[in-house]
Amino acid sequence: MKPFLSGRNQMSAPNMQPIAGLSAAEAVARATAHKHGNATPTPSVEAIKQGDKIVRLIVTCSCGERIEIDCLYPAGG
Repeated sequence: MKPFLSGRNQMSAPNMQPIAGLSAAEAVARATAHKHGNATPTPSVEAIKQGDKIVRLIVTCSCGERIEIDCLYPAGG
């Protein structure tokens, strides 16, 4: 299987500089933040296994937004 980013354009380093006065962690938090409103449920992470390997993570935010992350392993791993 070909890696996902193989052959894709890469951004130059100057575009990836942190915002002045913010740590890298704060910049990422601001870039990825979203509103929760009056959400009451707690966030959760569900691991989907196939045998003894985790093949997918399902992250559910307290606002209801859901992100699925596929876990890929090297061949024979």
